[in-house]
Amino acid sequence: MEPDPDRPEDLGKLRERIDAVDNHLLGLLNERADLVHEVGLIKKRDGLQIYAPEREEALLQRLVKASQAMGGRLPEVSVRAIYREIMSAALALEEDLQIAYLGPEGTWTHQAAIAKFGHSVHYAPQDSFEEVFDTVSRRRADYGVVPIENSTEGAVNHTLDLFADSPLSICAQILLRIENALMARIPREQIRRIYSHPQVFGQCRQWLSRHFPKAELIPVSSTTKAAAIAAVEPDSAALGGSLAAQLNGLQILEESIQDSATNTTRFLVISEKTCPPTGNDRTSIMFAVKDRPGSLYDALRPFNELAINMSKIESRPSKRRAWEYFFFVDILGHVDDAAVRDALDKLEMHCSMIKVLGSYPNTGPCEA
Repeated sequence: MEPDPDRPEDLGKLRERIDAVDNHLLGLLNERADLVHEVGLIKKRDGLQIYAPEREEALLQRLVKASQAMGGRLPEVSVRAIYREIMSAALALEEDLQIAYLGPEGTWTHQAAIAKFGHSVHYAPQDSFEEVFDTVSRRRADYGVVPIENSTEGAVNHTLDLFADSPLSICAQILLRIENALMARIPREQIRRIYSHPQVFGQCRQWLSRHFPKAELIPVSSTTKAAAIAAVEPDSAALGGSLAAQLNGLQILEESIQDSATNTTRFLVISEKTCPPTGNDRTSIMFAVKDRPGSLYDALRPFNELAINMSKIESRPSKRRAWEYFFFVDILGHVDDAAVRDALDKLEMHCSMIKVLGSYPNTGPCEA
């Protein structure tokens, strides 16, 4: 006979079973922590990095498939979120991991960092892109998280520019679905001014035009700053993520106001080292072509000849010489793959400069 949750005696029995399962889970989690500790000792002995993005993604994919195979109720996003925190706790036990990110606290970059590293590690907000790169370069942080492009508003050029002179590599990417909200301490009919980051205004342009055509839109350096201003300034609201609202005591008046339902921002994780191959990788490179007709066409031709998919190309002034440009290109594959290596060797013949920024797992979107 099936238990009836509406009957107090049956509800009590179900709760007892849940308590028993929880106790069993705690025992298994502590056993897992002991095993992770042993792995950490071996890594430290052999001079290996504690955090391994390539191992992380392979583990998450295996766990999702295992859950689906056993007919579990948990969807993929829940399995990933649970194990993100389990792995975060394990990282914190093995190493005082420091993650630098473009702050302040509560920004989308902060939420992307948490989505990647969990809540158990230490986060160090930085005031600028330069400070994120500098903090990691000086080993004051183990990893840095910076935005690189948005599906609606395009590339974050400042990040691209910093790679030209930085010794750091890309070791992971984070594709974060962005759901902006209208937040305030006042009813929406009293709103006269709206604060947010310029990129967020761009992502919500049509919604703002329909709902607040007469409101003054005031750009600021971050969504967290926008929320802080809206928390104290009369007649004001902010656009941003739910974490910014929570940190500043604002009420969310309307959720998911971005114009694109699939609005996604791509973030990069930077460190001193890149990643070994996983079988599903992306490689980022930058180069400057020689100053002659057809040089860019000739430079890119090997990728077509070797059937290597190019997923992104951006150009930026080099700032070293007038009318010289750096090109930033993402290709599918790992720098250690034979075809990719061959294409890069052929590319180099047409370039005055070439730099591999990193190879890393080609992960999909995640939730904040």
